[in-house]
Amino acid sequence: MAIRWGSYKVKNLHDELIRAAGKPRDYASDLCEYLRDLSDKDINELKAAADSAIHVMGITFRVYSEEEGSIDRAWPFDIIPRLIDKKEWDEIESGLKQRVKALNMFIDDLYNDQNIVKDGIFPASLLKKSKNFLPQCKGFSPPHGVWAHICGSDLVRDNKGTVYVLEDNLRVPSGVSYMLENRHVMKRVFPEMFAKYNILPVDDYPSQLYDMLAEMSPRKIEEPEIVVLTPGIYNSAYFEHAYLAQQMGAELVIGSDLVVDEDDCVYMRTINGLSRVDVIYRRIDDWFIDPEVFHPDSVLGVPGIIRAWKAGNVALANAPGSGVADDKVVYAYVPQIIEYYLGEKAILANVPTYKCNNKQEREYVLENIHEMVVKPANESGGYGMLIGPHASEAEHEKFRKLIKADPRNYVAQPMLILSTAPTMVGTKAEPRHLDLRPFILSGKDVNVTMGGLTRVALEKGSTVVNSSQGGGSKDTWIVDMEDEE
Repeated sequence: MAIRWGSYKVKNLHDELIRAAGKPRDYASDLCEYLRDLSDKDINELKAAADSAIHVMGITFRVYSEEEGSIDRAWPFDIIPRLIDKKEWDEIESGLKQRVKALNMFIDDLYNDQNIVKDGIFPASLLKKSKNFLPQCKGFSPPHGVWAHICGSDLVRDNKGTVYVLEDNLRVPSGVSYMLENRHVMKRVFPEMFAKYNILPVDDYPSQLYDMLAEMSPRKIEEPEIVVLTPGIYNSAYFEHAYLAQQMGAELVIGSDLVVDEDDCVYMRTINGLSRVDVIYRRIDDWFIDPEVFHPDSVLGVPGIIRAWKAGNVALANAPGSGVADDKVVYAYVPQIIEYYLGEKAILANVPTYKCNNKQEREYVLENIHEMVVKPANESGGYGMLIGPHASEAEHEKFRKLIKADPRNYVAQPMLILSTAPTMVGTKAEPRHLDLRPFILSGKDVNVTMGGLTRVALEKGSTVVNSSQGGGSKDTWIVDMEDEE
């Protein structure tokens, strides 16, 4: 037996599967028993089966380096799933729905009446210096007041077991294709576990995405034309763009495939001529989507697409300008935003956050920077941040200067001790830190994936889970224990 839970060390950590040495959590007992009975040979065969499935299915992600340029790598996958009890998940799901509803109301308010600013809840100075507030969108409100149709909120759990929202991704969140492919791989590797557990499905996401996009169509026709707009094959998330288009039965297009006519309607070039487009799931950043309005040199976007959108002739998901709420300084105000628009307390907690534009909070960060995680307001993927406890004094000093030069652009948080889960290292299971990105679809209704993309730091002691920086992933099982009893 290769995996001995009695020697699996959880120490002061909250582990997702093991509550104490040799003692699995109730919902993980069957899985841990199954894993305990595997031999080294069995484990190597299971890992090989997973690697083979990933290769055959062509699951890759793109990374960039100065030495090698752009390269595709096989998706890094761990065969031990992460389990969450449905009772706990129901509470998380309610919190995510509450959060995204309030954020959409916030975005709609900022582009229209700005009542939250007038009422002194959100500072006008922060809005004025927001890099992602687009004046071109002022006075417009999309159907149902929904700007961020697809949201990916990152969740973490601390060493006491408390779940926090780490950040909200409201522009062009990625990763959902890997959540779906992880499940396909696991069904090939552990089919018997799917018979043993009542694991709630994620496979319906593409159909939910399609239905949400279809209901956005300005033309009320039975089969609206939906396209996925990609920057092209060199984009790091191109695998996902192609995957989702294929799963929905939608066309995958680049900017030059689309044209806006004199009546402000969008058409797709086809071998049979121009075909009217109703809904665009765009995976291009705001600044490149329309050279008439934003970067004039952009060759990725479509000239006139903003005109067509504001005329109500095409729907865009996510709406341009939704990134105003995808800002780590805005994140610090989300509990107040929820209370302002919904009259409710936040169900899910924020990580305590210090806003560097506030003099008192900034001074605290500067004095305690060696204990803090410092983040720029609008970076993603783990880039541009300082992990104080792991940084040198020179790096601390560098970030002190950056904060003083542009306080609006930085927030800081205490270093959380993230929860762990058993992860295969060779033929042994060792604890590794992880997070979770569920995906929330907002249209007439709001739907949350049953679980999400669990990202795991494969390096011992690391909390960096991004695949571009050496992280991997696990399948996420929401298990309904009541139905099994």
